[in-house]
Amino acid sequence: MLFADVRGSTELGEGMGAAAFAAMLNRFYETASRALLDHKAMIDKMVGDEVMALYIQGPTGPDYRKAAVLSALDLMRAMGYGKGEPWLPIGIGVHAGPAYVGKIGTSEINDFTALGDTVNTAARLQAEAQPGEIIIGEDLYADVASRFPDLERRSLEVKGKAEPVAVRVLHAAEA
Repeated sequence: MLFADVRGSTELGEGMGAAAFAAMLNRFYETASRALLDHKAMIDKMVGDEVMALYIQGPTGPDYRKAAVLSALDLMRAMGYGKGEPWLPIGIGVHAGPAYVGKIGTSEINDFTALGDTVNTAARLQAEAQPGEIIIGEDLYADVASRFPDLERRSLEVKGKAEPVAVRVLHAAEA
């Protein structure tokens, strides 16, 4: 699971007209779509100032866990991190584990999505990410540790979780 969110979008939107704000978010959605789809993500939804993507072994391939982290880094680079000043501040959370993936809703209104603790935890990790940070669940980090050794460790108290969540932090400007 990957959640990417624009930081400070309320303030950004307040300082520009609605059409300009929509154009900025559409540029973000376009940039995110390209970066994530290049790694065979399934984009679940674009809501407000956030993108949610799934990485599933079948469609994404055998390296689906690694693809989630690498696409997060590619998205950060596409936003301008590591190349000077980013054109839009974002934070990303990436987590892996079991989830329900399928249709939800009623016979009249339904959606295809992912649900469960893994999804909720990924969303909470994203909420903790500062601009330019990719917060990676510790279990998922094992899949990319050889490429990104010695990432900063954090233990996060996140809403709804009884125990702190062990994570690693990839600073996009330094990767």
